Amino acid sequence: MSSQIIWGNQADDVARAAAHGNEVVLDNRLTTLRDVAMTLLREVESLRVNEPCEIAGRVRLSDEVQRFETELIRSALSRTAGNQTRAARLLGVKLTTLNSKIKRYKIPVADFEAPGGQRQIAA
Repeated sequence: MSSQIIWGNQADDVARAAAHGNEVVLDNRLTTLRDVAMTLLREVESLRVNEPCEIAGRVRLSDEVQRFETELIRSALSRTAGNQTRAARLLGVKLTTLNSKIKRYKIPVADFEAPGGQRQIAA
């Protein structure tokens, strides 16, 4: 009889652990889906902002480079939830280079931070 109680308690523990594991998996999936949705929304918004250039007008290389770099930086920050260290690694530049470009181009980093204003730890 005591062995049934032990097995019964262990079964309950296993069931609780499985339920907790399912909650964690579901939470991770929801977080991932939210991140993907936010990334897609930002990409759609960037398509609206990037209007085609007028061929008759002057095209300045420096303006086009700045626009291109800004979009790359915004994309990297979006993919890393605002983590500048990981974004710099993703872009293949030094952190100081990324920081200077963020300041020069006035890119709002807070827009890319994880929910709750907490930044993710560099991996």
